[in-house]
Order: sequence, then C-alpha cells, then structure tokens
Amino acid sequence: MEVGRVDGNRPWAPIVGYSRAVRMGNLIEVSGTSATTRDGQVMFPHDAYGQMKYILTEIEKAIKELGATFENTIRTRVFLTNIEDWPGVAKAHGEFFANILPACSFVEASRLMLPELCVEVEATLWVE
Repeated sequence: MEVGRVDGNRPWAPIVGYSRAVRMGNLIEVSGTSATTRDGQVMFPHDAYGQMKYILTEIEKAIKELGATFENTIRTRVFLTNIEDWPGVAKAHGEFFANILPACSFVEASRLMLPELCVEVEATLWVE
C-alpha cells in the first residue's frame, strides 16, 4: 500500500518523530495541529477563535498535499484547554464545515504543548 506523508514542519517534529498528516490508501489521519508557525511561534495567543481558524487553514494545506479537501472529512477532534471557549471554536469550525457536517468531538484538556495554546485539532478523512 502506498503511503503519503506531509512533514510536521515544526521545530519539535524531528524530536517527536511525526508527520502533520499521513495517507494510507484511502485513509488520511491528521496529527494534533495547533496554532504555531514553522519556527514555533504561537499565532493568536489565548484566542481560541483565532487559533481554530489558523489551525483549520493549516490542516487544509496539509490535506491538499495528499489529494483531499475538507469535503473528505469524516471526523474532527477538538481539544480545548478551557471548555468555556467552545462557542468561538464551534463558530470557526462551522465556518469551514457547515455544509460537510463531519462527526466531531470537543474535549477539555488540562494543557497543550505551549502555555499560549488553547486549541488543538485532529482530523480523519476518507478519499475515494
């Protein structure tokens, strides 16, 4: 089976040993993605809505490299450091997925990799 990978492109990727996204056959799994730049800078510190929009844009770039679009999304998993931030995160999610309607979970996590981060997203896609 052919395997496609999109590089993690973050300073910690070679330390952790991961890819941003992996495609095996029809299945694409997207690693937990946060609002960080290639040099590790946090975008939209402590702004859940801004971080969610940035994250989804980064995921969109990665899945495009693997021949997919958000139309192929079957599930998203959203981790929040404060579940009270869910309305803004949900609004951003809806801006990208309102007509796609993937399965979705919102889960509160005590911490993420950097203290300024408040959202992280994983996704699963299926491409025919």
